[in-house]
Amino acid sequence: MRKLENLSIKKNNVLKGSVYLNNNKKNIDKDEYMILHMSHNLSYKYALEKESKVNLLKKFKSKFKKYREDWNLQPERCIQEKSLGAQMKNQKIIPLCVDIEIASICDLACPFCYREFIVTPDKIIDEKLCYDLIDQAADMGVPSMKFNWRGEPLLNPKIYDYINYAKKKGIIETIINTNATNLTESNSKRLINSGLDLMIYSFDGGTKKTYEKMRPGRFSQNSFEKVYNNIKNFKRTRDELGSKFPFTKIQMILTKDTINEVNEFVNNFGDIVDNVSVNQYTERGGDIKDLNEEEKEKYNKILKENNFPENTPYMKDIEGNIKIATGREPCKQPFQRLLVTYEGKVAMCCYDWGASHPVGYTNEKAFNNSKDYNDIVKNIENNKKGFELLKDAKLSVEHNKPEKKINNLNEIWTGTEIDKVRAKHIDNKGNDISICSKCSFKDVYKWKN
Repeated sequence: MRKLENLSIKKNNVLKGSVYLNNNKKNIDKDEYMILHMSHNLSYKYALEKESKVNLLKKFKSKFKKYREDWNLQPERCIQEKSLGAQMKNQKIIPLCVDIEIASICDLACPFCYREFIVTPDKIIDEKLCYDLIDQAADMGVPSMKFNWRGEPLLNPKIYDYINYAKKKGIIETIINTNATNLTESNSKRLINSGLDLMIYSFDGGTKKTYEKMRPGRFSQNSFEKVYNNIKNFKRTRDELGSKFPFTKIQMILTKDTINEVNEFVNNFGDIVDNVSVNQYTERGGDIKDLNEEEKEKYNKILKENNFPENTPYMKDIEGNIKIATGREPCKQPFQRLLVTYEGKVAMCCYDWGASHPVGYTNEKAFNNSKDYNDIVKNIENNKKGFELLKDAKLSVEHNKPEKKINNLNEIWTGTEIDKVRAKHIDNKGNDISICSKCSFKDVYKWKN
């Protein structure tokens, strides 16, 4: 592996062990940036139309600071105090973020993505449902909203309207992850004008060869040059419009294909993106096929020395060190956020890719939607164009069956189904939940070198 030059390797406070690298050339802190430029936040500007300017900016800055401070503190307090739905309701503890899957369709077929293994419909959210969800989140006082999950959000043409509506409703931070394949100049302007606050690019590889291997197109050839220029031109467009938002971040997943291209990746994007990072690949479990012989020997030696069972989760960091999971940490997600699929199913967390452990439903389609999934299976079986690379995808197994009843987000947040999940994690029995026992999120494990 090449020596990492001019880079800062560190553990992020929020994703310890998962996010390793920031670009020293700029190293812009997102939260500090948001507070510094709060007067440019579109929610603040909309509020100015209704409220007095006196103390309003201070109020918005305080609200954002509290939201970011609570991101870790809220779940930690809930776990320590064993708070469940009833207590959370009494104490007015709300989701800090609501994720809405406005598009489950994606135009790429990345080999490391869960889409390769779990059937995911090519759909976009119903317009009325999306607006209803934004209303419900805003009524709860939710500070942030993310408009994607399994798919590419720019494939939903209403994305700009949804973001702008959320800003009008007072959502202080709006977020998307994007592969940037559809980030044309026109779409860039619309995103900026919509009031988007944070845009996270997913881009794997520092060279054309690696990138196009890691992120192949589903329906047409994907191009390193095209996507790179889209990202480069977005910065130019943002500068020309004189906008401070969205803050941009780009991240690369650390794999055996990308581990030697960290320098190229940082050099490519250090001057055109606000923050550059490398994320640990969530390769979990005893599958050690990505380890070389020396690493396998070290892995097995650690298992033997500590009397750990086979298939103990492991992690390889950016320096090539092998870490072994010695136990579990309570998961913070059930105390932090809610995630709603395109059909209105509320998933337990963002790592339950098939939403196979739902904790509630916001729409009737959410519990009457087998056709969307079966259609994908047929397309895969028929080797239809765009499905050739998804041949290993299977229908997810249902792990939880809540009552088939429509509830709003507030009712689900304080409801019995999500409380069952919380209670297990509070008691440090997350492995009793089948989905949690297979979790790929590195930060729910205790690690030993």
